[in-house]
Amino acid sequence: MRRIINHFTDDDLYKFTMCVAVVDNFPRTQVRYTFIDRDNTCYPPGFAAEVERQTAMLEELVITDQEVEFMQRRCPYIPSWFYGYLKGFRYDRRWVTVSQDCEGRLRITIEGNWSSVILMEVKILAIVSELYYIVTGQEAAMDYDAFAEVSSAKARRLLEAGCMFSDFGTRRRASFKAQDTAVAAMAATARAMKSAGRFVGTSNVYLAMKHDLTPLGTMAHEFVCAIAGMYGPQMANHLAMRAWSNTYRGALGTFLYDTYGWEIFSLNFSEDFANMFKGLRVDSGDNREQLDKICHKYRSLSIDPATKQVVFSNALDVDRAIELNAYARGRCQPSFGIGTHFTNDFPGVTPRNIVIKLVAVKITESWPFFCSTCKLSEDRGKHSGDADTVERFKALIHFPK
Repeated sequence: MRRIINHFTDDDLYKFTMCVAVVDNFPRTQVRYTFIDRDNTCYPPGFAAEVERQTAMLEELVITDQEVEFMQRRCPYIPSWFYGYLKGFRYDRRWVTVSQDCEGRLRITIEGNWSSVILMEVKILAIVSELYYIVTGQEAAMDYDAFAEVSSAKARRLLEAGCMFSDFGTRRRASFKAQDTAVAAMAATARAMKSAGRFVGTSNVYLAMKHDLTPLGTMAHEFVCAIAGMYGPQMANHLAMRAWSNTYRGALGTFLYDTYGWEIFSLNFSEDFANMFKGLRVDSGDNREQLDKICHKYRSLSIDPATKQVVFSNALDVDRAIELNAYARGRCQPSFGIGTHFTNDFPGVTPRNIVIKLVAVKITESWPFFCSTCKLSEDRGKHSGDADTVERFKALIHFPK
């Protein structure tokens, strides 16, 4: 079996930007992640062993001078000390435990110092996704020439509609080649067209470097989840925004607000934060309803929402993005992060419905126990965490039924 991950920066930018904030604010924090397959897939025999082998091969990855130079040039908000950290960083297979039950269902746990294991999540998901198509024989039927044409057509439609859009598809891509093909096709299409829209870039740092694009990303739900596990969910968004601003001083100012729903975030989103942060990212719930709430909140703080960016990333495809762009234009500065629809859209192929979520945390390694945490989604059925923790957090913040 070939090695699936071959480059240190074949990863989403938000893992690196969060890593900076974790080292800066929570250097001794320990965390535990768990793998969730929402389709309850039974994987082929031996699948877990191959995931373990691929994970072990991550230990061979070292960031190159070329990758460092690119990130220094295109990510000026990342402090220079972080590149020394990355040059000394080595993956460790001991952080990851993989197994299958008797029916083939996959179990993966990642545990260790947050500043280290934070760089495991996206790579593990990309391994599981690509490996599944290899071992089931589906990869052999993927027509990459046709896929490039489809990707160009998607970009053309979005550009003609005036959409600002980017690729967010690393985690559940059909393969590295699929994401590379999609990004290359969309970048070439955008460069050849004159339109009101724009292909902004990709979340994948290595592919941004390869295709001379802007790497994009800020943070994920895990940042707020970990803080909530340590200090409680009521003020987790406030503490997360404060920690983020301590590290980035106003840069990377798009906040992912929906870890515990709109209502508790809105209480935490005071005027100073609303002015400091460039905008918000919508990742669950009804996109129009969420935008209406965002606009109302900004107006209540005497801020014109049309001056703020809203990034939509909730299960988008081209049609939804174009429709939403028409609704949002003039009300905010809309942009769209599109993932699986860009990097796993082959005829007859069902994308993996997989995630890895942070479920437990302790403030330092000296604590004898972990504290459970969870994520409460605006989408029904997508809460993550054990049932008791979910119900406890819902009660603490009066989460809507």
